[in-house]
Amino acid sequence: MTYKPEPIVTTEIELPVEILGLKEELARNIHEVWASQRIEQGWIYGPERNDRKKTHPNLVPYEKLTEEDKDYDRNTAMETLKMILSLGFKIEKNIRKE
Repeated sequence: MTYKPEPIVTTEIELPVEILGLKEELARNIHEVWASQRIEQGWIYGPERNDRKKTHPNLVPYEKLTEEDKDYDRNTAMETLKMILSLGFKIEKNIRKE
């Protein structure tokens, strides 16, 4: 049997400008979470991915990733937010009074 992914369709969802402004911050955090988990599992930086040696070239700060790798994290962030909105949730900034 062949697996056929069926993600929630988000093509009609438009993110508010305020949310779009979070793209880079969210992408950076996605990378930080991924890297933290890998490091906790014993992975280290290596010029090539090697599952046996647990080395990965993306175990570097976000700023040092290629644009292609950054785009992967950006897309993950934006698609996740679109999915949340498509399910009927609202995302809004909580304005704190000082």
